[in-house]
Amino acid sequence: MTQSQARSPAVKRYMQRFLPAMGLYVLVLFASLFAIKILDPTGPLLWILAVAPAIPILAVIAIMGLYITEESDELPRAVMVQSMLWGIGLTLSAATVWGFLENADLVPHLSSFLIFPLFCAAMGLAQPFVWRRYR
Repeated sequence: MTQSQARSPAVKRYMQRFLPAMGLYVLVLFASLFAIKILDPTGPLLWILAVAPAIPILAVIAIMGLYITEESDELPRAVMVQSMLWGIGLTLSAATVWGFLENADLVPHLSSFLIFPLFCAAMGLAQPFVWRRYR
């Protein structure tokens, strides 16, 4: 991230939204896991507790989209979009290969909730390479 990008109003709004959403995710995740373990719920309460951590993650996805629409500088916007595309491609590739390996009982099953963190990691790893293209 360049200094001018770090100062952009869109980046500031992104961070003001992203950080609380991720904090809420951590809080809801631990509270949900704790409640499921302690309360041993069934029925609708179990469904609510199980899906609760996904809600802040859905907010983060929306926040990423808002950043793209609010960023007025074409270069950081293009870098973000291209990084997201690389992240999506790497994530889909890894999930597809892993799924076929799972089908053959060659690797253990991984929970699908790990796909979003994998996407974020892949997107983050792609950003310096995408930025380098424009320097």
